[in-house]
Amino acid sequence: MDDLQNHLAHTLKTQRGLRGWSLSQAAEVTGVSKAMLGQIERAESSPTIATLWKIATGFNLPFSLFIDGPDTPHDAPRQQKGLPAFRQPNLAMQVQTLFPFDAATGFEMLVIELAPGAVSESAPHEAGVIEHAIVIEGQLELRVADVWQVIATGDALRFEADRPHAYRNGGAQPVRFYNLIHYPHR
Repeated sequence: MDDLQNHLAHTLKTQRGLRGWSLSQAAEVTGVSKAMLGQIERAESSPTIATLWKIATGFNLPFSLFIDGPDTPHDAPRQQKGLPAFRQPNLAMQVQTLFPFDAATGFEMLVIELAPGAVSESAPHEAGVIEHAIVIEGQLELRVADVWQVIATGDALRFEADRPHAYRNGGAQPVRFYNLIHYPHR
């Protein structure tokens, strides 16, 4: 976890510096407090997945950049079982990068697991972002705008992610799904 925490600290500080943003400006665009951003940059705190999503969205960056970094090879075979996972402290949600963001394609692919009863709310991404949810195990409940849909094992849903959306596991078993995210204009 220390390596991931240090990577997050370095990535956040570097990206904020590239934009010339103060911690206050970064807090304003991400919705994450200045104190929390400072703690993350000093590797004193690990953000929750929800906080990391807010940061990635506010900075208009792919989520996987904060987990894998830009040097992860795109053409090497990747095993799901060997991937590092970013977990929330209560283990309600974990995220693994199957394929990190690739500027040539504009895609990243994540493997997400939600524990029974877990809900993950997502703020709108930038205009034009498209998400694809492909359920591997269980039954995923997915809300886009104000409409909930149920996606069963083997089913998929593509949606415009530049509006509020949420993922929920209303079942008694964990639900696992691929989350393929396409970022336009990268």
